[in-house]
Amino acid sequence: MARRVSPEGLLRVKPREAAKAVAQALTGLPALEGKAVQVVFRPALWACRGRLQARPPGVEVYAASFLRRRRIYLEKNLLGDPSELRRILIHEIFHFVWLRLGNGRRREWEALLAAELRQRARGELGHSSQWRKQALKPGAIRARSRRWREYLCESFCDSAAWYFLRSASHPEFTLNKECRQRRERWFARLMACAPLPV
Repeated sequence: MARRVSPEGLLRVKPREAAKAVAQALTGLPALEGKAVQVVFRPALWACRGRLQARPPGVEVYAASFLRRRRIYLEKNLLGDPSELRRILIHEIFHFVWLRLGNGRRREWEALLAAELRQRARGELGHSSQWRKQALKPGAIRARSRRWREYLCESFCDSAAWYFLRSASHPEFTLNKECRQRRERWFARLMACAPLPV
């Protein structure tokens, strides 16, 4: 059953000792509406062929979300770095928002990013969107390729995390000021529509 609650009220955190750190990481987020999402901390996370593992092979990651299972996995070491926990957890929560955002808003976001690329804007607001942006091939926008759609999603999630951390600096925040301002205005309009669906 969908519920409208504060972000920390919607998350079921394991282990329970991490719940306070998660609640602090979510300070200032708007109300969310949807079914509960489980947040699980693990000592290590490795992604390999769409699967999450506790050890190699694969690529070491800080977090992963499984939208249908309504579960977010986070590396346990993030509990020792509150600002990075906040950035990464917000990014993961906004994967759930993206899924339920609706086609109209997703198309608005797509138009915003397509305009940035036409202007040859460099940089991004997180590593996951940056490498996807760099991997785009000519014609990806027109074809609405899978890589383009993945970039749209990751850029949305990285931008959401940046939006709530605007006063902080981070080496992954490399997008130029003009583009940041446009994204900030877009997210301000989105936040005015709270509660956000997850």
